[in-house]
Amino acid sequence: MTAFTEHPLVGQWRIVEADLWDRGYLDLCGPATITIGADNHGEITFGAMQATLDLSYSPSMVFFSWAGFDEMDEVNGDGFPKQLDDGSIEITFAYHNGDEAILKAKRITSSTAC
Repeated sequence: MTAFTEHPLVGQWRIVEADLWDRGYLDLCGPATITIGADNHGEITFGAMQATLDLSYSPSMVFFSWAGFDEMDEVNGDGFPKQLDDGSIEITFAYHNGDEAILKAKRITSSTAC
């Protein structure tokens, strides 16, 4: 297994916008986030949904299938993020046989307390 630590989309991202849901729903159970790992795994959480990601990489894109729970119901689907000119990402996020949403996320930069 190859680690993709240098891929431009690897990291933690804060989901700040969606075409189907307002910000209140996105942050319903905590901050809406997506983590794109360098090890073919990641996580996404927004609203009442939490899921793990199974990632595959191309030089400029990442593709994922996901599985998790939304309001205690098992759900799954697929998606892909793409980087925008402003450095944010746009995520096409689809539920299997269900809704498809466009999410926008900004990179989370860590800070150290003094």
